[in-house]
Amino acid sequence: MASPMPQFEASKLTLPDVVTGHVAGLSVLANSSAMILPVHFPGTGESIASLQEDDATQVIAAVNVARERFRSGEWSKCTTAEKQSVFRAAAQAIRNNAHELALQESLCAGLPFAHLASRQIPRAAENFDFFADYIGQLAGETYDQLHDYRTVVTRQPAGVAAIFTPWNACLALSSMQIASCIAFGNSCVLKPSEFAPLAVLQLVRLLESVGLPTGVVNVVNGRGSVTGAALATAAGVDRISLTGRGDTARKVMAAAAAQLTPVHFELEGNSANIIFDDADIDRAIDGALVSAFGNSGQICIAGSRILVQQNIADRFIDAFVARTKNLQVGDPLDNRTEVGPMAFAQHQQKVLNYFALAENTDATLLTGGRAMPELGGGYFVAPTVFKVLDNNSPLCQEEIFGPVVTIQIFNEDEEAWTIANDSPFGLIGYCWTESLHRAQLFQQRLEAGTLWLNTPIARDLRAPFGGFKASGIGRDGPRHAADFFTEEKATIAALGKPPIRRMGVSRQREDNDDGA
Repeated sequence: MASPMPQFEASKLTLPDVVTGHVAGLSVLANSSAMILPVHFPGTGESIASLQEDDATQVIAAVNVARERFRSGEWSKCTTAEKQSVFRAAAQAIRNNAHELALQESLCAGLPFAHLASRQIPRAAENFDFFADYIGQLAGETYDQLHDYRTVVTRQPAGVAAIFTPWNACLALSSMQIASCIAFGNSCVLKPSEFAPLAVLQLVRLLESVGLPTGVVNVVNGRGSVTGAALATAAGVDRISLTGRGDTARKVMAAAAAQLTPVHFELEGNSANIIFDDADIDRAIDGALVSAFGNSGQICIAGSRILVQQNIADRFIDAFVARTKNLQVGDPLDNRTEVGPMAFAQHQQKVLNYFALAENTDATLLTGGRAMPELGGGYFVAPTVFKVLDNNSPLCQEEIFGPVVTIQIFNEDEEAWTIANDSPFGLIGYCWTESLHRAQLFQQRLEAGTLWLNTPIARDLRAPFGGFKASGIGRDGPRHAADFFTEEKATIAALGKPPIRRMGVSRQREDNDDGA
């Protein structure tokens, strides 16, 4: 069997035999009775490590540590300057260890190493730099509307957060949620995906190495049904943030409801990518390929539902399919690879199941639609394009989360908006047009939290990010993070001694009784 990574890389990374949780700055002690889960390299299917699953007892212990650290004030009462110093050092530590972090994530999730090293790891560093800047600008509010009174609004950290992050962009998304949480003085317990635990553990160790007090960020590992369920229901959790699937979010929300715990969810998508007849076709093709097949299609912001106008459809489809066939699929550790494997065997099978389902629909397969056993034992799926007539197809209505694209043809502009919004999701919208009128309608009509016009994927971290409908609850972004991870407190103070109505004081009565 092929080695899980080239020899020249092997010397740069030591993989643990057993991956454990990380609580109070220490690895959780091995437990002989714990469930042991294999961690596979998706490029070959080979086991590269084992993961010790944390049960309810260990999860509760982690939450208690986070609570104790929060109450101690060791981090929650740090000055802004002290927090900024840790955050900037963390960002630099991520950059200094970018190669190792990219390798760890590529080995677990199968994402192309080159993509991780050039985009996702730098983004993880940027998240800490960004929040260092933001908390330095955060100010309270003062109101003098009431005569002789002044109202001061301040924020205080919410407490302990439970954070759930997925496998498809584990470090980029974990770093965003960690930074958003602890920037305001909170502590947290993080459960990463059991399929991609390595890079997150390394990130937490890097944070502690540059001055973050131990126990502020803790990690528990395991399946959602065991570790995740225990964390979602744990007493002492003040906030829950989850990036993942809708079915998981519904279970977490039900658990949170029992304790009225506020939740933040960033969930699924199957986003429309509208190509109008006045678009720059070459640029639209480039953008559609990036949005559909970037991250091997395993990304919630994928523009996987392409809508193309009738009079340019043949030209667009021919070129798009030809480029899709030419995509470099293979070893995620090879810098030439553009599309890697699916992250794990069950997910590969899920994607393949849609191909069988499509056989009973009006979908016409234009390319792909198969596994790729010729690449070895990895979890590869050929980049796939379907032409679809009915938007009610499961290919259009469900998140496949793989290298799978549907193309639908529309005639009139209004038809494009209707098809685009005919979805349970509303995370992202893409549009390609040179018309100002169409661009304005795109902004007004599309039911999605983020709209990208004449560009594939770009994000300003100052802007809100989240979805309509079943794509989430709440928003990422600095202002929304401040609202979610803090409690606002209004203090109203008298200026001087304004009059106070006196109560409970007996009135002196006149005695008119002469005989008394």
